[in-house]
Amino acid sequence: MVAIITGDIINSRNVDVQKWMPELKTVLNKYGSEPKTWEIYRGDSFQIEVLPDDALKVAILIKSTTKQFKSLDVRLAIGIGEKTYESEKITESNGSAFIYSGEAFEKLKKQTLSIQTIWKDFNQTMNLMLDIATLTMDNWTPTSSLIIKTVIESDHINQKEIAILLNKKQSNISTSLKRGGFDEIQKLLHYYQQKIKSKC
Repeated sequence: MVAIITGDIINSRNVDVQKWMPELKTVLNKYGSEPKTWEIYRGDSFQIEVLPDDALKVAILIKSTTKQFKSLDVRLAIGIGEKTYESEKITESNGSAFIYSGEAFEKLKKQTLSIQTIWKDFNQTMNLMLDIATLTMDNWTPTSSLIIKTVIESDHINQKEIAILLNKKQSNISTSLKRGGFDEIQKLLHYYQQKIKSKC
């Protein structure tokens, strides 16, 4: 089983590509190499393969990376299933994970994050939870996004160390995490990982 995330940057033309593209590539590079594991195409669309356990965390990390830039956001669709054909390029590989990811992406209207798997009950519950979570995530400020991104990437360090790393007051870190609903997002990630482990 693999997870395929299909995404595209919202309002990509409003921000200089030289600002957001390197940041996006840095995140994608953490999970494998281009073009076998991830690929950017049509300028602002991308696809990446990750472990099912990691899929939601990676999606939230991509979102927080994108929303560091005012007016930018990202649409993301996670598909979990099989990979039955492997190409040198991720965009030419195939299997149910790719089909589910593509179908979920096509269904995105006002939503910015969705998941599709073979498990219908799981899809229904998770997509309801994601709809609620994105009410907060879609409104992250660039500052909150940077702090949340840093915490997700550095989950082994505390708020004091993050404050030093980002040259901010510890109280600002705490306030931004609270405003960004980070505790609730951690609970969502924990719930997701538990459910995926019981199914995969």
